[in-house]
Amino acid sequence: MTSLFSYLITMFAGIFWILRIIIAITYNLGIDIGITPLNFNIEIILLFVTLFCMVFIIKRNIFGALIYFVCYALYFGADLYNGIIKIMNGEVDIASYGSLILSFLGVLIPFLTVMDIFLNKDRKGSNKDKKTDWFYTNKKYERQFDERADKNQYKF
Repeated sequence: MTSLFSYLITMFAGIFWILRIIIAITYNLGIDIGITPLNFNIEIILLFVTLFCMVFIIKRNIFGALIYFVCYALYFGADLYNGIIKIMNGEVDIASYGSLILSFLGVLIPFLTVMDIFLNKDRKGSNKDKKTDWFYTNKKYERQFDERADKNQYKF
């Protein structure tokens, strides 16, 4: 049985990466969609690092997931922390809530990815089938051959 949670987290990470690409492209073209990158140059570098890390995440390598988490936590964590401080001081406006939500997702998705890979290294559960394993894995039901048995394989 495969883990649906594992596949969903990986898909959300990919969708979030595509969203960050759209945000970077629209910012570069001067189109206002309401969300801007925190730092455009670092955003571009982070997009390429994420592409590199996604290969390792799909292969279930903890090294790639840790790099992914550390990069996103450093980039989005600072904005998340500053946004929480602004909310506590009452200085936040409506426009910055979108950036704050994306920063929260930017820290949450890599954290869940690292935890998923750390706790469930290989995305698969047991390969056992109760309906047939009682017969095929049991030595008691193997056929015993003696010297009179036909050992021809009858290949055409």
